[in-house]
Amino acid sequence: MSRTTLAAARESVAEAPDVRQRILDTASTLFYERGVRAVGVDLVVEQSGVAKTSLYRHFRTKDDLVAAFLEREDVSFWSQWDEVSARHAGDPVAELEAHLRWVAKRLARANYRGCPQINVAAEFAEAEHPARGVSRQHMQALRKRLTELARALGAARPAELGAQLGLLINGAFVSSSMIAPDEATRVLLASGRALLAAAK
Repeated sequence: MSRTTLAAARESVAEAPDVRQRILDTASTLFYERGVRAVGVDLVVEQSGVAKTSLYRHFRTKDDLVAAFLEREDVSFWSQWDEVSARHAGDPVAELEAHLRWVAKRLARANYRGCPQINVAAEFAEAEHPARGVSRQHMQALRKRLTELARALGAARPAELGAQLGLLINGAFVSSSMIAPDEATRVLLASGRALLAAAK
């Protein structure tokens, strides 16, 4: 029995959502560790132990799989963001600092390879690529939320402070190799406080 037939037989006893989840889990790990362009569907099929036909049943193209990976990362990011915001409702200064602290913790993770949204967008030159669309929406949402936070902070020009905070956070995501884990929190908090002081 071939590997493909064995994979198909294993899947026949699994629920479709479980197969989809396994494919997405495997692809997400590979995409994040190696980059999207370096990972082909054959490797995802091999590592996830599913038949190629099943992958294409759940994800019509590799681009759809990449978009699903980014969408899941997006949900995870905003879930963390919303949790922090809820804990500090009514105290925008504490909220901003709490966001900067969890961003710093993210940078300190042993397997941290940068922001998935930024990484994938950088791999595709085509402005209309589905992955760039998901990344663009993520960045627009970040800018909007930071502008709302800047307004709550009493900034004279909230849109400007929101943009500055976005540059600080995204700059941290792409500069993790330049910031030691034990200094990330201090650097981000000091930068955020300086921006806030200037904005007032």
